[in-house]
Amino acid sequence: MVVLALTGFSSGCGHGSRSDASSSESDAQDSRTPTGGSGDDTQRARPTDSPTPTASPSSETAQPLKDGTAVLVSCASSDDPYATVEVRNPNERDAVFTMKMTFKDAHGFTMITTTAQVPVPAKDTATDRVAIAGIGTGHLDQIARCEVNPRATADW
Repeated sequence: MVVLALTGFSSGCGHGSRSDASSSESDAQDSRTPTGGSGDDTQRARPTDSPTPTASPSSETAQPLKDGTAVLVSCASSDDPYATVEVRNPNERDAVFTMKMTFKDAHGFTMITTTAQVPVPAKDTATDRVAIAGIGTGHLDQIARCEVNPRATADW
């Protein structure tokens, strides 16, 4: 039977490295492994590094969102102070679109411009009612027409 003693010291000066210590430990394990003959027939396997699983990149990369379309369904009036807009999503995934709407009087003067964010499911259409904020109730009857920008910008 052979007994080995490992001794080591550190000077604190930064000489040596962990790899030196691990290789000494590995060498010591090798010398403890019997090579056959009499005595302990148990063999110790060297520790092996198990492969670390790595994430593989997705084969599908999310495509940028395309802008949708917005269509005016009905304009606001004193009877119904909401404009109704339909927003269409041409994308293969759900998205939120920003649509822009302008309320004008009979002379074409812009009374107010507003935007709204509308969530729309993939390849579907959503209807949104846009409240007229900032115009007093006495001025609602002055709204002659509503205009919606036909391009609804995809946000996310």
